[in-house]
Amino acid sequence: MADAESVTNILAGLALFADLSRPQLEAVAHTFDEQWFAQGQRILRQGLTGSGLFVVLDGEAAVTIDGQTRAVLSRGDFFGEISVLLGEPPAADIVALRPLRCLVLSGADVEAFLISHPRVMYRMLQAEARRLRSANLWRS
Repeated sequence: MADAESVTNILAGLALFADLSRPQLEAVAHTFDEQWFAQGQRILRQGLTGSGLFVVLDGEAAVTIDGQTRAVLSRGDFFGEISVLLGEPPAADIVALRPLRCLVLSGADVEAFLISHPRVMYRMLQAEARRLRSANLWRS
C-alpha cells in the first residue's frame, strides 16, 4: 500500500471527499483498505453478493450489464455502494480495463462511515442523482 500521506493527497483532490478537512482525510486514508486489480479482472459480478464501497484512485473500469458496457469509471468515481446500501447483489459487472487501484471499505462499515461523514454522504447522493438522470435520459 502507498503511504497514507500520498493517499490523503489523492483523496483531497476527489470531489467525493472535497468537504473534508485534512485530519478527516487522513482518517479516511486509514479507514479504507487499498486494493489493486489487474487488467481484465472482474471486481464485482452481476447478480452475486456485493462486497463493499470502492473508490477509484487510478485506472479505469467498465460497468457492464448483461454484457453491454454502460459506463467507464475512472479516478474519483465509486461503485459497489448500491449493492451494499440495498443489501442486494450487484446489478452490473465491474471489470478493470487497465490496472486499477481502489480504496475499499467493507460493506459492514459503509453505513457507519457515511453517518459519521454526512458531507461525503451528500456528495454521494448528488452523484447518484446524476447517474439516475443520465440513465433516464439514456432510456428516452
